[in-house]
Amino acid sequence: MAAGWWVLIGIGGCLLLLAVFDLLQRQHSILRIFPVIGHLRFIFESFGPEFRQYIVTSNDEERPFSRNDRRWIYATAKRENASFGFGTDAEFERSPGYLLISPAGFAAPPPEGGDPDDWPLPSAKVLGGPRGRSQAFRPASVVNISGMSFGALSARAVESLNAGAALAGCLHNTGEGGLAPSHLQGGELVMQFGSGWFGARDAAGRLDLPRLVDLVGEHPVRAIELKLSQGAKPNAGGLLPGAKVTPEVARIRGVQPGVDCMSPARNPEFADVDALLDVVERIAEATGLPVGIKSAVGAPDIWADLARHMEGGVRGVDFITVDGGEGGTGSGPLAFVDHVGLPYRLAQARAFRAFAERGIQHRVTWIGSGRLGLPAEALMAFALGADMVNVGREAMLSIGCVQAQRCHTGRCPSGVATQSPWRQRGIDPALKSVRAASYIIGLRRDITRLARATGVGHPSQVTLDHIEVLEGDVLTPVAERFGLRPDWAVP
Repeated sequence: MAAGWWVLIGIGGCLLLLAVFDLLQRQHSILRIFPVIGHLRFIFESFGPEFRQYIVTSNDEERPFSRNDRRWIYATAKRENASFGFGTDAEFERSPGYLLISPAGFAAPPPEGGDPDDWPLPSAKVLGGPRGRSQAFRPASVVNISGMSFGALSARAVESLNAGAALAGCLHNTGEGGLAPSHLQGGELVMQFGSGWFGARDAAGRLDLPRLVDLVGEHPVRAIELKLSQGAKPNAGGLLPGAKVTPEVARIRGVQPGVDCMSPARNPEFADVDALLDVVERIAEATGLPVGIKSAVGAPDIWADLARHMEGGVRGVDFITVDGGEGGTGSGPLAFVDHVGLPYRLAQARAFRAFAERGIQHRVTWIGSGRLGLPAEALMAFALGADMVNVGREAMLSIGCVQAQRCHTGRCPSGVATQSPWRQRGIDPALKSVRAASYIIGLRRDITRLARATGVGHPSQVTLDHIEVLEGDVLTPVAERFGLRPDWAVP
């Protein structure tokens, strides 16, 4: 046999061995799904900075998360070196609304002893405490995992996130897709219900309160969230494509398999604030759990109306999750994604101001959501009045998401947002849960460090005086920019 044939046989044998290794290894989702050719991604990624420097994009141009953002999240999740060398490449003057955190003359002292990763960072407020809920509690972490439904995410992704929440000591929001076995890996839950009432619906798709009580009573649910709308597509409702509605997803949601699963744009149980509060109090009385709402923000009248109804103290929500328009979604109409609903900073300021003007902002736990999984953005949320932040897409990145933006197709290349058994096998929950936890812990650590740099010991003590916004070469105080008083947010 000619020497050339032996060379080809040798190359083929090496590729076969590499394919077998890729299929069996557990470190990289991409390689488990795309053996051999998946290495091209890592090769191209390693040359990415050089390619972008000359012919593609800069480290800060990509959206929704830049290369620098993703690099920090990946490195933090893997407990690798997350530092950056040779100074910043941010163009301050060309970045509208660029955040500048004001360091104090003397930083706050750290807690005595221990590793920074082990510093506790509980919520400054007791969730459900002001309204006297029997199951009120103080969340152990100010950083928690946002609502991403089983069905939109794969079973292995949900399993990884919930086990990671248990390791990090944070809460895991179920999303509106019902409570799946994947949610029961040790992490405590915030049970979310949307207009479809999945998991607690009757045959007509309405709320079945006894079923809801049984559901939360049998599982580690610490709070209930009623989703009014989503920041990425306010008042558009929700759609899980039929390709993602597997028999398991259908069983958990109580719908037909293989058929598009719709969440109506309007909840059948309430159409105004008065009716909403009736539902909130019914659920709270039946379960004893804190009950809150999640909503995008647009017209200010609903927030003024909600604050007015709560001022007397008879009825009210325990928490409000403000979802910014830059938040993510598995699928949404482009016009809604780009143009409907306020970005988080404006949204938080508008909703918070309605309560602060009546002096009742501290009766509510405020939760921020919408691209807040980066330390500086999270600190800005605290300055605007948030007590906690939820992270969604950043948590997905920590378990292997590569921002392919194919969530709506069912063909996610990393196995995170798909129901394909073959693609899901790229995720090893035992490994990815540790990475999710490491990311949450790392984010808490860096938020704490930023807060201490301003001279305070907890991010809830950060005020609007600690942050300024740069527009060109003009510094604008945040309080002035958003029409808030610096003392409103401090408990």
